[in-house]
Amino acid sequence: MNDPGTRHAADDARRLSGLTAQVRAAYGFRFPADIVLTAGPRGALGQIWRVNDTFALKELFGTPPPQPVLDAELQFSALASAAGVRLPLSHPDHDGQYLHQTLDGTWLRLYDWIDLHPVDLSAPSTPADLGALLARLHRCAPPATPDGEPWYDQVPTADSWPDAPPQFSGRLAERLAELPDLCADIAPADPADLIVCHRDLHPENILADPHGSLVVVDWDNLGPAAPQRELARVLFDWYCPGPTIDLDAMRALYAAYIREGGPGRITDPADFTMLLACRLNFLLAQLRITLNPDADPRHHTWATREIDESLHILPTRPHLTAVLTTLHPSSHP
Repeated sequence: MNDPGTRHAADDARRLSGLTAQVRAAYGFRFPADIVLTAGPRGALGQIWRVNDTFALKELFGTPPPQPVLDAELQFSALASAAGVRLPLSHPDHDGQYLHQTLDGTWLRLYDWIDLHPVDLSAPSTPADLGALLARLHRCAPPATPDGEPWYDQVPTADSWPDAPPQFSGRLAERLAELPDLCADIAPADPADLIVCHRDLHPENILADPHGSLVVVDWDNLGPAAPQRELARVLFDWYCPGPTIDLDAMRALYAAYIREGGPGRITDPADFTMLLACRLNFLLAQLRITLNPDADPRHHTWATREIDESLHILPTRPHLTAVLTTLHPSSHP
């Protein structure tokens, strides 16, 4: 048991056994047979487990959403479903609660399991399908008020960046040197523009079912945002996976969004605030995890991988200018 790999395997087995018991205690009334958990994808906020090929369990990392945020999620997801957006239905525990705390402090959510696969970004119809989906979400979204969350409209200050792990120090220094120019137009959104938004519509959270229909998952980051800012972030999350940028796909997505009645219009460099703030705050959070000696090894490994990707996909000032010029050529000679 002195071998690290053996210890980690034993720890994982104990964790799985304990989690299975917790699921049985909270949701056992929904299962006619014994409960079998199979690990699925994970994200920054939680690990997904497949439960008996019927349900998807989300094991949350850290602090769960407060009750008002959870209530807003349930309300908005119901509106979205009624508007034709496909999403996994959320289920309460034996006490009728949609957020379950176990005896050891773990927080759980239960959803329908839907067999999903990544969307084919190369398919000619994908940009228009994404634009129509986002328009549908924005059309049905209720107005929102600011929530005071800086993650979406403030970037880390220059003195908040720690020394990076050696394998990232050079790349991080290069990107940090670009930030004053890149972030020159960062500004809070006009409160009058705010609606309830998903706020995390990257390719791991919009997937396809076996029939090719788009399905929106992982609503944990739901909250107020200006629609044009979420739209700008979606353009980059899907069609700027690094130094290369697919302006034709962005143009098609944007045109479909407008055609389907989406209310957002990207007209100003400040409309990229949400994109840049989220990318940089996420990068800083992952750096801090890798520098924390007490971090769970599975979180440390995941954070290291995410730092590499974050540095690769962080946009540049020319990227932003190219998108504005592409979407509104007459306004940007």
